[in-house]
Amino acid sequence: MSRLLISLFIVIALVVARNVSVCANDTVRRTEDVVYGRKFGMALTLDVFQPPKPIGAGLLFLVNGGWLSSKATPLMVTIRPDDYRVYLDRGYTVFAVVTSSQPRFTIAEEMLDVERAVRFVRANAGRFEIDPQRLGVMGSSSGGHLTLSVSARGGAGKPDAVDPVDRESAVVQAAACFFPPTDFLNYGGPGKSGVGEGPLAPLEVAFGSNGMSAEERAKLGREISPVTYVSQDLPPILIIHGDQDDVVPLQQAERFADRAKEMGASPVKIIVRPGKGHGWGDFWRSADDVNAFADWFDAHLAKSRTKP
Repeated sequence: MSRLLISLFIVIALVVARNVSVCANDTVRRTEDVVYGRKFGMALTLDVFQPPKPIGAGLLFLVNGGWLSSKATPLMVTIRPDDYRVYLDRGYTVFAVVTSSQPRFTIAEEMLDVERAVRFVRANAGRFEIDPQRLGVMGSSSGGHLTLSVSARGGAGKPDAVDPVDRESAVVQAAACFFPPTDFLNYGGPGKSGVGEGPLAPLEVAFGSNGMSAEERAKLGREISPVTYVSQDLPPILIIHGDQDDVVPLQQAERFADRAKEMGASPVKIIVRPGKGHGWGDFWRSADDVNAFADWFDAHLAKSRTKP
């Protein structure tokens, strides 16, 4: 064998070793930088965490806060494997989904990223050894908004799509999230706009609403609000929200639950944390909260929902 071929094999081995690794506990298999889509020459990636004893269900963990997302940059919400330990211990395969970010990309564009991620995971269910009809999604704040968006909007794929991923459904079977914005046109009360205004004014760039007229803002607000898309097909949803949240009012969770009731959907469960604001400590590692999420997914995803 030539030295050139030997060198080539060594390079390939190093690349594989970098992208497929075992987490610190030597039991969870991590595959990094799986490309689930591309846009404007940019790769959209997710990391896959596979437990030692998988139950065949998958959870998409949306790495997003303030409509910012990153794999490792400390200035943004990042992938933190320890946050997924409870779910991995229960046998869930976790997909840490990095979306595009403001200021280059808007909320509406990030919503499409999440739908793409769901379609990708479903299209590759065999590869990841999961049931394509047992997918859950979770996130917090803007990640919670994206969680509810895909839960309410996720629909059938396009049978004639050139890309086989786009032929897949973006429907999820269960969802759980922390303090999500749900209705930007009634933000904190009837008729109050949150389209880059009020408490969300510092995030106006994420909306892409600078210079918009009131009519244009209203149109955008409808398009990006999860309540707009609620139907009878809404999957089981759990929301945990603090009653002292001055960034995303508790009213937002209540508004979404009320809309689900109006549409005849399954009840949306809300757990209120008294005295809590927009986040509390390291809430993704809060035993009460994380176990509530895990119990929720156990109730709705642990057993196959596929037809015999």
